[in-house]
Formats: sequence, C-alpha cells, structure tokens
Amino acid sequence: MAKRDYYEVLGVGKTATATEIKKAYRKMAIKFHPDKNPGDASAEERFKEAAEAYDVLSDAEKRQQYDQFGHAGVNSRIGGFNASDIQDMFGDIFSGIFGFDNFFGGGGGSGRRRAAGRRGASLKIDLEIDFRESATGCTRTIELNRHKSCETCTGSGAKPGSSPVQCTTCGGRGQVVRGHAFIQIREACPRCGGEGRMITDPCTDCSGRGLVDNREEVTVRIPAGISDGRMRLRGQGQPGIQGGPAGDLYIDIHVSPDEFFERNGDDIVCTVPISFAQAALGATIEIPTLTGKAELAVRRGTQSGQVYRMARLGFPGEYGQGDLMVRLQVETPTKLTERQEELLRELAEIEETAVHSKRKSFLERMKSLFQ
Repeated sequence: MAKRDYYEVLGVGKTATATEIKKAYRKMAIKFHPDKNPGDASAEERFKEAAEAYDVLSDAEKRQQYDQFGHAGVNSRIGGFNASDIQDMFGDIFSGIFGFDNFFGGGGGSGRRRAAGRRGASLKIDLEIDFRESATGCTRTIELNRHKSCETCTGSGAKPGSSPVQCTTCGGRGQVVRGHAFIQIREACPRCGGEGRMITDPCTDCSGRGLVDNREEVTVRIPAGISDGRMRLRGQGQPGIQGGPAGDLYIDIHVSPDEFFERNGDDIVCTVPISFAQAALGATIEIPTLTGKAELAVRRGTQSGQVYRMARLGFPGEYGQGDLMVRLQVETPTKLTERQEELLRELAEIEETAVHSKRKSFLERMKSLFQ
C-alpha cells in the first residue's frame, strides 16, 4: 500500500510551522495511542503513521528532503546507513579478518559491492543568503558541475558493440587476498581497481569512465530560521559508479549581516534613534521589521537604552516565533536653531530652579535629623 502524504497524515498544510506540526502530532498521538485503543489494530497503525510523519516533518533537513523528493528522499536510508551498508560494513570486517566469504549468507562484503558499483563522490558548495532570507526561508537555483551517465555507452564505459570482461586477477570479485594461515587481508584488486571487471575496448566519448561532465541546475529550498551552518542533500552529489548510489551535496550556508538587525537566538534586536522630545513626551514612531514596517508607542519618560519587546516579529523557532527587541537610543542634537537654543535655555533654567528647590528641601530634612 502506498504511503500517505505526511502533511495529510498530520492534517496540516505544507507551509505549517514547526509549532503547528508539533501540535498536530500531539493531537494524533493522544487520539490513536495504543493505551487508549487496546486491541484496535487500525488505531495502532494510525499512531505509527503519525509518528513517522512527525519524525520527518519536525526535522528541518528531513523535511526539506521530503518536500523535494517525496518519500523516496527520506526512506531510502535509516540513521545514515541502509541495510546493504550495514551488511557490507560488517562483511568487510569479518571477511578481512577470518576470510569468510558468506558471513551474512549472501556472499562477500565489499568485494561484491565494488563489483556491483561504488558510491559517487560528495559535492560541497558555499551559499550566501541575506539576513531576511534566513528568517523567512527562500529558494535558490544553483549550478553544479556534476557527471552524468555517458549516452554513447549507456554508462558501461565500453565501446558500443563490446562489453567489459571479468578480471582474471580477482576472478570478478574485485578483491584479492594476501596473507596466510588465520591472518588474511582482503584489498582492492590492483589490476581492475576493485571493479571486478576490465574494459578492453573503452568508449571514446567517456574514455572508459562511463561518465561525462555535465553542468546542471538544482533548486534548493532553504528553511526559515536557518543560521550559519551546513545543509546535506542526500543523493545530490556525483552519480554512482556502475550503478552505485549517488553521493551527497553539502551546502555551507553563510548569512550576511543586516543593516538594522542582529540575531539573538530566535529574537532579533534593532536599535532605533528617537529625539529628546519624543522620549520625554512620548510618541508613536515607525520601526523596521523583517517583513516591512510597524508602529511602536513610546511611553513618556523613556530613557536612552530602554528596550521594548514586540511579540512574534522575530525568527521562527522550535517553540514558536521569536520577538523583535527594539532598543531606543535618545539622540542629543548637535546643531540648534536660535529658537531651539532659546527654548532649551529656558528649560534649563526651569530645571535648575526645580533642582535647587529639591536640594534645599533635602538639606533642611537632613538638618532636622540632627537637631
């Protein structure tokens, strides 16, 4: 039976946030938990289906793979290894030490794996995005120098009309054994390079490689809330050799600094200048946000450096949207008109009178304490 779409399983849209996905999964888990539905095989299946969907959609990397390639992009490998990887890994260990060719009952570890095909090389690129793109997410189309199967020889490496022949040194296994008694070491066949076969009449278009150079475009979705770091796209590297799996594409993300904002976890900080009059009397000012502009009500008597919090205007995070922290900086004017200077001097005189009165009152109270 074909797997259902993970978004459909959880009942959310493809633009759902991490919080919405988590909330939907909790609802499903409670509803179909086996303890609440004893003996109900259908409920148990729905519970497992929801858990599988949440495992993928709650992980930014897995979700990105699923959005690009569907179930095939996330289910082909488990924990970084698939079944054949594990068999080959342990097959290499035991066959290399003890010389067992069928330790797992299937015959041969890396010898047969090499003959069947080798994994393609991984690729790495650097990608710079701006601060606001890192907050909202974006899609980029990148160009890769990536090999493709030779059309002339259909990837065999042999000239059309001819075929590769079995290596006579390793008998097609791709490995040779050296050593004696109980100590035997398996290594790649020096004649065929571990392929288990030889091309006696190579294809002229690919020089026997089975691959030709190719430049192609790949569309990459950058998830919202990403910071400097590395993304891994499985199977987007160089194609495998002789039918082997493709390598991976590693994308090193670099977020360029912003003119107005700084990131602090899921919150962002923005410093906004205001005048002395606005700080003293209060005002409504316009401030920049990640998606445009917003208005902020400044209270009377606001001090320089005071921070105002504007909810849910920051980065998306695991536990919801961060906030915008607005730090107000009271600016002292450097150039004054005659009228402005006249008013400030009048204000200074009033303030001096008020301060003198307070100082006199304070001294009188202190004097009364010692009488």
